[in-house]
Amino acid sequence: MSARHFLSLKDCTPAELVSLIRRGMELKDLRDRGVLFEPLKNRVLGMIFEKASTRTRLSFEAGMIQLGGQAIFLSPRDTQLGRGEPIGDAAIVMSRMLDAVMIRTFAHSTLTEFAANSRVPVINGLSDDLHPCQLLADMQTFQEHRGSIKGKTVVWIGDGNNMCNSYIEAALQFDFQLRVACPEGYEPNAALLAEAGDRVRVLRDPREAVEGAHLVSTDVWASMGQEDEIAERKSLFAPYQVTRALLDSAAPEVLFLHCLPAHRGEEISMDLLDDPRSAAWDQAENRLHAQKALLEFLVEPAYHHA
Repeated sequence: MSARHFLSLKDCTPAELVSLIRRGMELKDLRDRGVLFEPLKNRVLGMIFEKASTRTRLSFEAGMIQLGGQAIFLSPRDTQLGRGEPIGDAAIVMSRMLDAVMIRTFAHSTLTEFAANSRVPVINGLSDDLHPCQLLADMQTFQEHRGSIKGKTVVWIGDGNNMCNSYIEAALQFDFQLRVACPEGYEPNAALLAEAGDRVRVLRDPREAVEGAHLVSTDVWASMGQEDEIAERKSLFAPYQVTRALLDSAAPEVLFLHCLPAHRGEEISMDLLDDPRSAAWDQAENRLHAQKALLEFLVEPAYHHA
């Protein structure tokens, strides 16, 4: 039996994605009411971290525990992967012992190669290309605060990075219009842009981009691995700082999201996360609930094996 993987939003149908968001909200409600729900008892998630993490590790580890299972944290220092064991070999062995694997890595090919050799579900906890789990949380947050995102106008401001690429996939899967405001040379993936066609517009002027927008999102200007470019990026991206005044150009009911960590005074003004239009804290918490829905969806419950 070949496992279902979640390396990209394209790995699910639009209907599946919508039901995952709805399920995330249900699981959140169960937790808020203190209801014990443990469908993944005795299930084990292996978590491979080649990149540092706060929210991804906490949300997957806590999520597995809350669903009755366990999570094992693996850094390259602790495994043979850091010493050159072929990814395919590691996948074959690990997937014989685990019920699912989450990988947070640099090259997206690490994920695809691991998944090709794994008999259990593989989840993309972030790669240089995509960050689909964050988009589940973002979509759940919008749904909770504003209802359906279908047909709405969404704006990405700043670097055309993995988050921006996942927003393009989300535009296609959740059926919204996306505007990307970025400096020249920092556009998102060209193949994704071509695939998205007129659903995505790339603009240079953030003010023009946020005109009438329902959702505005941004990210740090230099991602992990780009530390040597920080000075150059700071001057280039300075006009792309998201401020309260910039949000004033958007629709009155605009929602602001940031996947965190945030660098106040850089990609956002010092006070933006305190603005009532910002839902970044709910968004961060929703990583837990959306990923629990994803784990429940991908990992067979223990009682199937009785």
